[in-house]
Amino acid sequence: MKKLLATLPATWQGPRWWALLVLGLALGYATATVTQLSHWVLVPVTAAWLMMAHTLRWGARSPQPASRTWPWSLLPLILWGIYVYLADSFGIVDLGAVFFHLQAGISEHGGGERTLVGLVYTLAMLPILASFTWLVRHDRRWRLVERLLALALLASNPLLYGIGQRGAAVVTEEGAWLDQRYVAPVILEAPEAPPNLLVLYLESLERTYADRQRFDDVYAPLGTLGDQGVVFEGVRQVDNTGWTMAGMIASQCGVPLMPAGLLHDSQLEPLERVVPGVNCLGDLLADQGYELTYMGGASKAFAGKGRFYQGHGFSRVLGRDDLTPRLRSPQDLNSWGLFDDDLYALTVEEIRRLDARPGPWGLVNLSLATHPPYGYPPGECRQRQGEFDGADILYSVECSARMAHDLVKRLAGEGLLENTLVVIASDHLSMRVSAWEQLTAGPRSNTFMLLGNDLTPRRMKVEASTMDVLPTILEGMGFTIDWHRAGLGVSLFADEPTLVEEHGMATLNARLKRETALHERLWQGLDIGGMAPDEVSLSPSEGE
Repeated sequence: MKKLLATLPATWQGPRWWALLVLGLALGYATATVTQLSHWVLVPVTAAWLMMAHTLRWGARSPQPASRTWPWSLLPLILWGIYVYLADSFGIVDLGAVFFHLQAGISEHGGGERTLVGLVYTLAMLPILASFTWLVRHDRRWRLVERLLALALLASNPLLYGIGQRGAAVVTEEGAWLDQRYVAPVILEAPEAPPNLLVLYLESLERTYADRQRFDDVYAPLGTLGDQGVVFEGVRQVDNTGWTMAGMIASQCGVPLMPAGLLHDSQLEPLERVVPGVNCLGDLLADQGYELTYMGGASKAFAGKGRFYQGHGFSRVLGRDDLTPRLRSPQDLNSWGLFDDDLYALTVEEIRRLDARPGPWGLVNLSLATHPPYGYPPGECRQRQGEFDGADILYSVECSARMAHDLVKRLAGEGLLENTLVVIASDHLSMRVSAWEQLTAGPRSNTFMLLGNDLTPRRMKVEASTMDVLPTILEGMGFTIDWHRAGLGVSLFADEPTLVEEHGMATLNARLKRETALHERLWQGLDIGGMAPDEVSLSPSEGE
């Protein structure tokens, strides 16, 4: 090692320029990741940093002895490292998702590859922290400004900014803006022969992929299905609805998913109930005599899925552990759980069972084939599309779209979709994937289409959010609901403005960050923030 160092120019034989290079590379990488620019940005940012270091002689030899103090900025740097890791992993960092997954349970996740990346990030932080400590100890100027830098790093970190906004709302009236617009879901009148309901959530398969200029024909099979039903174009994603549980709760309960909160008694233990304070699609249909089943290839324990469905009217909740023994090859799993071809085969069996019994039924299904970052296409797709390179998300999108199309056609061919409304929807917009630059190059929207139940096929351009899905499904099924509203959603069949139309996305997201009253409503029954278990948060209309 000494011989190798001796061959380097004298400038690089000491620790100074190595420390500055590490810090420059870290700054360049963070800039590229957080701004979502090309990673080539790393080169000019690093070069500019090194030029400044050379000009200002940062860390140059000094007659004064090196300090032995520890920098105040180490913790703020670690927090920024966490944020950069989340931004690199998911593209758009949702603080609510972080808190909710910690509270609802993450022990049975399938993202093993992201765990490895997290380990790499952790190891990479060690030389960054060591380099910064060396610079502060050897340059008096950095020691003088370092405490101010620590404050600046804390104040600018989006993770902490979100917490601060929510905390400030506790002492203002702004914290009830959304709750005042909440309408408790109520079915006023049911059709004589209530239709069955099949909901197919396609993991991260947003409608943006329908843009053929950007993505060719990967969405085409869903486009073919859409020609036979009602397709809604313009279903946006507001904050706190951008991960699977949040997306399902937004579309089934008409509300964003705000975590139980830092004041929840057991914030790092799995929640006993998930949004117990609001009625959702399952509650309403169970009251109408529906038998309801949830089926998903991943563990139902992850992120509280099982607790949500069990607590909101579903009599059968089937996840990886329940379904794996029923496979012909139980070892044929991906890191999350079942491949979608196996899940859909079992879905057909369950619908046959439901359809053989008297009374209406409902089934909610969640796929995995397009789960970021790469997807999990099953062997069925490899036979049709050729070998999967392990990275191209568009391969997985085409695979998932084709399997959903074939599933609907198979069920219809067996006569299992008579008097049935079929809902096909993305659970949320995609997180960072191989096609990220194309996805974020223009406006994005979620997949949402309704098939069957004598609906007239058409395309409807809307400005809406996934919170509008619940009332739209109910009216699509023929139910009459109060003022065409449910939760914060408005039926897209009604001539009423949605919250997105009325106030805009920016206003909604800003209000969400300050909302406290709706947060209390969602978790009514859990001991959070000193709220008594029997408190009831009433909207103005309910309190009159």
